[in-house]
Amino acid sequence: MLVVAGGAVGVGARAALTLPLDAGHPLLVPAVTAAVNIAGSFLLGLVVGGLAERHPALRLFLGTGVLGGFTTYSAFAVHAVTTFTAAPVVGMLLVGVSVFAGAVAAGVGLIAGRQMAGVPDEVEAPEVAE
Repeated sequence: MLVVAGGAVGVGARAALTLPLDAGHPLLVPAVTAAVNIAGSFLLGLVVGGLAERHPALRLFLGTGVLGGFTTYSAFAVHAVTTFTAAPVVGMLLVGVSVFAGAVAAGVGLIAGRQMAGVPDEVEAPEVAE
């Protein structure tokens, strides 16, 4: 239930940012989607780094729920394809900047979250699906 409740909050926040936009400019919605995803990557880094394993329920609500709902890979993928179709160079830039900036933002957030929480700078092993 924590993930579902958090997801509702995150989706609502993203909708509040993107739905009022004037879609008259073809790059406005893809640019805002990229900005939301980059900001969400930074915030997820903060949550993962700051909460570590000490607050699993809060991490589920904020990380998987709120930020999972706030960010959107599927909209990014659709925007990338439609932008690339209309303007290939701009589409490639959108993808490159989004992926690179998202990874950098997540790394900065992770480091900042760990420092704020006093957690050692250890790289967390990725979860393995069983």
